[in-house]
Amino acid sequence: MMKRAILSTAVMLACGVMLSACSEPQQTNSEPQAQPHKASEGYQLQDLSPERLDIYTQVTLSSDLSHLNDNQKKMLGLLIDASKIMDDLFWKQSFGMNKTEFLANIQDPKVRQFADINYGPWDRLNGDKVFLSGFTTKAPGAEFYPGDISKAELNQADVKDKAGLYSLIKRDAQGQLYSVPYSEAYQTELTTAAQLLRDASKLAVDKQFSKYLNLRADALVNNSYQASDFAWMDMKNNPIDVVIGPIETYEDQLFGYRTAFESYVLVKDMAWSERLAKFAAFLPELQQGLPVDAKYKQEVPGSDADLNAYDVIYYAGHSNAGSKTIAINLPNDEAVQLQKGTRRLQLKNAMQAKFDKILVPIAEQLIVPEQRKHITFDAFFANTMFHEVAHGLGIKNTITGKGTVRQSLQEHASALEEGKADILGLYMVEQLLNKGEITEGTLEDYYVTFMAGIFRSVRFGASSAHGKANMIRFNFFKQEGAFSKNADGLYAVDMAKMGAAMEKLSNLILTLQGDGDYQKVDQLLATHGDIKAELQADLDKLAAANIPVDVTFKQGKAVLGL
Repeated sequence: MMKRAILSTAVMLACGVMLSACSEPQQTNSEPQAQPHKASEGYQLQDLSPERLDIYTQVTLSSDLSHLNDNQKKMLGLLIDASKIMDDLFWKQSFGMNKTEFLANIQDPKVRQFADINYGPWDRLNGDKVFLSGFTTKAPGAEFYPGDISKAELNQADVKDKAGLYSLIKRDAQGQLYSVPYSEAYQTELTTAAQLLRDASKLAVDKQFSKYLNLRADALVNNSYQASDFAWMDMKNNPIDVVIGPIETYEDQLFGYRTAFESYVLVKDMAWSERLAKFAAFLPELQQGLPVDAKYKQEVPGSDADLNAYDVIYYAGHSNAGSKTIAINLPNDEAVQLQKGTRRLQLKNAMQAKFDKILVPIAEQLIVPEQRKHITFDAFFANTMFHEVAHGLGIKNTITGKGTVRQSLQEHASALEEGKADILGLYMVEQLLNKGEITEGTLEDYYVTFMAGIFRSVRFGASSAHGKANMIRFNFFKQEGAFSKNADGLYAVDMAKMGAAMEKLSNLILTLQGDGDYQKVDQLLATHGDIKAELQADLDKLAAANIPVDVTFKQGKAVLGL
């Protein structure tokens, strides 16, 4: 998915100058994870300032459920129960230790809460830096692969489902690699979750939603998800939705192949969804207008895509770890995308919380006063929404015979894809404003809000695909003069240069994806994907002002009165 977002916001990349020399792929850390202290010793905070524990601000996830009937409310409860299982599975995939035992051995409640938010002893918004005693560097492949594996070993091995989305790579007693389907590795949990989805389907009046729930239940136990993805694309009108299962590949930072379990339980905002419905129809036209050679836009986006707004009432698993997604673009299956398009879900209540608690305070610290009036929720919502829509633009299969873009760029695919979605989302806004199809606000609103959004998202750190994307984009925009910085350290957007930089960056990213050139993308991220000293000083300023980096949620059936 292209959170897809993430956009989570799901909004964040750009690419700097392409260097002529290409580096070899970076070596990954193959050192086995250190054994933690014995339980009796407990886990203590290390190499982390106490102030870091306060980077999240709590938000209550709620929604008006008065329009739902009793069966629909019962359904929500079942979907939340199934989501909790996805949460437990993600703990296994990302960390491996038993969650209850791990958290019980952290005495300080604030440290325990921080570890809970991060799903382990690594600070997700600070490059996965270790913050608890007894643990060492997080393996790039998390728990998807043996801790001592190298990229070269798997690349050269003859293993079934080597690049599989829904399997683990294990090592046998003789040291040979083999794969295990998720449906087998997590059979007990997935069987229970599947039954909860089937129970929920019996309460559904909408036949398409019932079909989707049953097919998704089947997928959890048979490891084949495409049929349920197609069914989800056909499911348009139900007031309740759930995105559940192994979806995003961000957690696999070794190859970017394997998906992590997550879930969102959603209640549709009918009024906002009606406002958004018309925009998906412009995808084929916008694809043809992309600022890149024709061969990089030869694919035709699916025409069955749609846009909707939701209140999210429950996050679980990958979507709840560290930074929180505020928009979704799914399915990720390239075949489904080309035939049906994707669905774009805007998580309006979570988005509003981040705008109010984070984006506006950031603008007050870093944007020149005369441009702060251009920071608007409509612009933030649209930039985030069109980020998700833009995942459907560009190219999914390389033009160089290297397979899909995702396969050819491996662990770098997610960062480049998020960058593409960010910059093409802004391109779409500009085009639709010029056509008169967007009638809210001015181009200045979208550009300035976009710039402030970079500061918000770059704080997600180097371990996030979205954070990497933002770092590169910031450096690229700086190089192109898209913004200036005054003597007081405040930023101003140059409208003309921002537009030119947007087109240049769009061309660069689409070309890199279409060529499937791993070496060039690797070099780009190595040289431009970090936070330079000047930007770090700005981020330190935000931290000193006690502006949260992200949100965490008070959520569940009790919060909703279910």
